[in-house]
Amino acid sequence: MKLTISPKIKAELDPGFVPAALWNQAYRKAVKVSGKAQKIVIALSRPSGTCSTYETEVFPHEGEYQALNTKYVERIVKFLLWMKGGYKVTIAGSQGIADALAKIYSASGLRAFDCDIMGERIYGRPFEVVGVPYENAPKSHEIEVALGGHTDGYRIGFDLGGSDRKCAAVANGEVVYTDEVRWDPYFEKNPEYHRKGIVDSIKRAAAHMPRIDSIGGSSAGVIVENQPRIASLFRGVSREDFDAKVVNIFKDIEKEFNVPMIVANDGEVTALAAAMSMKCSGVLGIALGTSLAAGYVNVSGNITDWLDELAFAPIDYRENGPIDEWSGDEGCGVQFFSQQGIARLAPLAGLEFPDEMKFPERLVEVQKLMEQNDERAAAIFRTIGVCFGYSIAHYADFYDLHNLLILGRVTSGEGGEIILKEAETTLKAEFPELAKQIKFRIPDETFKRHGQAVVAASLPLLK
Repeated sequence: MKLTISPKIKAELDPGFVPAALWNQAYRKAVKVSGKAQKIVIALSRPSGTCSTYETEVFPHEGEYQALNTKYVERIVKFLLWMKGGYKVTIAGSQGIADALAKIYSASGLRAFDCDIMGERIYGRPFEVVGVPYENAPKSHEIEVALGGHTDGYRIGFDLGGSDRKCAAVANGEVVYTDEVRWDPYFEKNPEYHRKGIVDSIKRAAAHMPRIDSIGGSSAGVIVENQPRIASLFRGVSREDFDAKVVNIFKDIEKEFNVPMIVANDGEVTALAAAMSMKCSGVLGIALGTSLAAGYVNVSGNITDWLDELAFAPIDYRENGPIDEWSGDEGCGVQFFSQQGIARLAPLAGLEFPDEMKFPERLVEVQKLMEQNDERAAAIFRTIGVCFGYSIAHYADFYDLHNLLILGRVTSGEGGEIILKEAETTLKAEFPELAKQIKFRIPDETFKRHGQAVVAASLPLLK
């Protein structure tokens, strides 16, 4: 059995793109029409005792339905793992689907990367997928906390990206200095390179204030209690050096400056930036930069203990889609909404760059062409916008989404405006009710480039 997907709007340079939202929509319709729907619950458990659940319906897991069921549930599980996190996945209502996923998410399975990261690397325990009867499904238990928004005192904020690091000096709510320094941490093997860079940014900001009362940081990767558990910034560092020198890098810097310091995932800081600038809640903040960062401020105005690492969340369901070179998976957001996405689409637009040219440099060249009204560059941003519009609908299936802020280096200049325009057009065409519900905004250029560092400065609470 095969589903037929016909998007109303084609991704100009990437016509094979199969929007996850439309594929899931078609699957659910087919299940309902069949009259054979069976309820299941997907539950993700975390060591803190929190548990996230997602209820849906599937075909009986037999015959021609098995492959379709497995794809549908596996892609949702993959999305939920990187959105919410969990070391244990429980499938309640279908032992067959649970068994299929247990093979996929194993040390020797297709999702060995996710098995390792979600198990030992993030949560410090073996990862597992188990099946239970529907009536024994785990109950949802979520938590939320307030974070950021503090403006008193002399504060420093920094934002660590894959191609640059930014810092800001904020004195009693007034931004007195911002700075941006290029760096290349991705494949740097010596973690001292990272430490020196972070300290340098802090000192640059400190030079513009009479004292430092606190430091707040925004960093790519999974950050738990000021400790990086996995981060692309440290991909070149060996596992041994990571455990010995990177896990406590922020805590060591905190001791060096002897002031309160809080470091959060850059996606969370993006969402906080959105909530603060738009004075609203139910906000998904998305930063399109070296990678794809995301964060969520719920309708209560708080954050959760979710991961919100949407770089690895699948949004394209085509067969043999773009492959993420780190996780090895197909159709993940990072291949569309980042510098990697620009580099992938550039040849399709007729732009050729030397193999040795790094992705940040390719982005700069594309943006220069955009300033010259080059149609090839415009096609790249239009394509990203269409894919982004369909992906927003997919995100809305998992988040209570009312407001959306996009920022990051990819959104600078007219290209960002094109992305937003195409995304809104796509939403209105395919999901009109959702288009009415979600409010879009792109901040001004200064906030796009330095907003995360400024908001990061507001993270610590001064006693």
